[in-house]
Amino acid sequence: MSEQFPETGSRTVTPECGLAERIAKDTGVNAMDCYQCGKCSAGCPLVEATDLLPHDFWRMVQLGLEEPILRSRHLWLCMACETCGARCPNKLPLSKVIDWFRQKAVREGREVAEPDVVAFHEAFLASVRSGGRLSEVKMIGRFKRLTGDYFKDMKLGMMLFRKGKIKLFGGQSGAKRKVRELFEGIE
Repeated sequence: MSEQFPETGSRTVTPECGLAERIAKDTGVNAMDCYQCGKCSAGCPLVEATDLLPHDFWRMVQLGLEEPILRSRHLWLCMACETCGARCPNKLPLSKVIDWFRQKAVREGREVAEPDVVAFHEAFLASVRSGGRLSEVKMIGRFKRLTGDYFKDMKLGMMLFRKGKIKLFGGQSGAKRKVRELFEGIE
């Protein structure tokens, strides 16, 4: 592992006790149940785009290597499609553990490897929070403000608008109050 994660400083990695136990306590997922068969990684649709494979993620949790996980691209690129969990002989839900790490990173104000993904989530949730459902125009506007990248995909946006895939008006729900109450319950 020292080639991939030089901050360990040696060819051997000494487990830092506690990470797997904290995750098990908070999520109910026992990372020690992973025996590194690799089936999760074989099915992951992100293997070409990410820096960690799902089975690498599990091993790092087992070894207590929290910092490399928090700096990884995989933490933010995972789509929570659950392919890894469906293929796992022990049905380990990696997306639950990834959510745990994402919440930790945000709570601690850490710099993230994929800030556009975080900006997208923030824009999406703000749109739902304000209107009770998604308003594509509000979400896109907020996302563009957060990233500062106003023109990157303008042609695609115009094409989607012309085809009626992006609605100029809408995104309001009769259940706005109920949706806001849901957000208040988790904040």
